[in-house]
Amino acid sequence: MSTIATTADTPASRTPEGIAAIILGMLLFVFQDAMMKSLLGAFPVWPLLLVRAVVCSLVMVPLILYLGPPHRILTPLWPLHLARAILFAFGFSLYYAAFPFMTLAAVSTIFFAAPLITAVFASVFLKEHIGIHRISALVLGFVGVIIAMKPGADSFQWASVLPLICACSYATSQMLARRIGHRETAMVAGAYTIILAGLLVLPLGWALNALFDIGAQILPWLALLGALGMVAWTLLSRAYQIADVGAVAPFEYAYLPLAAALGYFAFGEVPAWNTLAGMALIIVSGVYIAYREVVNARHSIMPTAEASFAPGNPGVVPEAHEADPAPEQQ
Repeated sequence: MSTIATTADTPASRTPEGIAAIILGMLLFVFQDAMMKSLLGAFPVWPLLLVRAVVCSLVMVPLILYLGPPHRILTPLWPLHLARAILFAFGFSLYYAAFPFMTLAAVSTIFFAAPLITAVFASVFLKEHIGIHRISALVLGFVGVIIAMKPGADSFQWASVLPLICACSYATSQMLARRIGHRETAMVAGAYTIILAGLLVLPLGWALNALFDIGAQILPWLALLGALGMVAWTLLSRAYQIADVGAVAPFEYAYLPLAAALGYFAFGEVPAWNTLAGMALIIVSGVYIAYREVVNARHSIMPTAEASFAPGNPGVVPEAHEADPAPEQQ
């Protein structure tokens, strides 16, 4: 998922455009994952990630060169970008590997533990303050994840651990993004992550002896897959540029009901009760955490930034300001 810093005085008149961009972006991400799920029956994960990287490079590299500073191709921050790409490739290889064994709604619900894990990591490793309100929301969200996974039950699937590992990997990449901060634009950081992740999966295909010729018939579908992710990411970035964070961030959770609906109509998947219950708790928790972030930022009269967590989105979190944050309102 990308993140753009926004100020509290963003014109309210553009909020409807931002909300529309978020919802459309989420819809495209859901279609991207549905295509992934259908293509994984005939292809391994690595060529799907590779093709998305190729599409990204064909679009983003010329655009970065055209726009010029502050965007740049050569950057001294490449070690951080490489580390994020490794986490991205590893995490989402596991995420998509769960698709043949689980419903689209179940996989995406468990993955949405990522913003909760990121909040915990930020508190532990970055010493960011979280008050009782967000602690309560985090507990509620993790209860939702446990309900969705249903460990210990006869119906528990070990494959459900894969999207959870992806969520941890993604949250770790967000910590690295904090170190990148404002020293890099969202466009450059996102392009580096997607392109390098695609290149990193090539050795995986070689090691698994899974290299094969991509036929002419499937190539347009693979190109469409890459284009969907690219357009969706651009829409999310644009939404955070033109609208207030507090108004648009909660709409990212539209991904979950959209995934459940598309899973039902495209694959005949009926979400289990525990998936729906976990989904509801995670949505409530995530929306409330986003709300508290905005409240605290406005009290400190500082620009705010909201992390985007749609599956397959590189996500960027601008560097936190060095000023002491205002204490969370109880």
